[in-house]
Amino acid sequence: MKKLIATCLLALPLVAPLTAQAQAWPSKPVRWLVPYPAGGGSDFLARTIGQQLSTQISQPVLVDNKPGGNTAIAAADVVRSAPDGNTVLSADNGTLVFNPALYKSLSYSPTKDLAPVTLMGRFPMILVVAPNVTAKDAKEFIAQAKANPDGINYASAGAGSPHHLAMELLRTEAGLKMNHAPYRGAAPALADVAGGQVPAMMVDLAAGAGFIKGGKVRPLAVANAKRLPQLPDVPTFAELGFKNVEAAALVGMVVPAATPADVVASLNKQVVSAINAPDVHKKLVDFGVEPVGNTPAQFAELLKTETTRWHKLIRDLNITLD
Repeated sequence: MKKLIATCLLALPLVAPLTAQAQAWPSKPVRWLVPYPAGGGSDFLARTIGQQLSTQISQPVLVDNKPGGNTAIAAADVVRSAPDGNTVLSADNGTLVFNPALYKSLSYSPTKDLAPVTLMGRFPMILVVAPNVTAKDAKEFIAQAKANPDGINYASAGAGSPHHLAMELLRTEAGLKMNHAPYRGAAPALADVAGGQVPAMMVDLAAGAGFIKGGKVRPLAVANAKRLPQLPDVPTFAELGFKNVEAAALVGMVVPAATPADVVASLNKQVVSAINAPDVHKKLVDFGVEPVGNTPAQFAELLKTETTRWHKLIRDLNITLD
């Protein structure tokens, strides 16, 4: 009996650290991948929330910008990472909804390889036009576009981006003829709209606020269920008779699919708490983001709904990026 007790006591130092390690999250600095260059809306979201998250969990949160492949490069990196909650990805609807319909083959599966943690924020789309566009409001703009037999050109932040598909949604719902001019990012697209080279585009407030406030482009309508508090005088498309024209860049957090449920729950609790911290919440709103912070189940359900809606549009219009 004495030998048995002695053996158990000797084993305790080995068992205890293993148990503590299994329960501890995070066990090391959190690597947060952003599939876009530094300075954009997704980057701002990650860095603002990440700073607060680091304080809460007493671990560094290291934002790693890894653009390319229409967000697929960063997504594939996270899929290959250890499923321990220490590697996370900022994933928008391009990563999780559009890409599977736009590409014949992907290096990852949003549903099989990635697990939702929370939707962090929404970036509602806004129709803006160049200063030289004579239309006074969205109805007049749509009427002018319909009257043009050659159609009108519009810019976007890139083929397959939320900005691109939001305008395609408007084109379909309003019965317009429009020609797409994709750019590498919202900033160069906005610059050409402001300069009058392209008459219109859809843009989120985070990217377009400076141009709108400076009078370089004019906002005509928002693709949102309600008016934006930052643009109270700009009507929604629903107010203009186009109730289906709702579109936003949705940016959430995902982790490798094999991440344990308790780790996902802990991560969700901390990230949602960071989003709701008063200073963080204010910074996001001021930047043009609608902060969210929901449950993994709610985020998963939203992605299902968005997939059904956007895949139909992409298929109907035969939009491909291969």
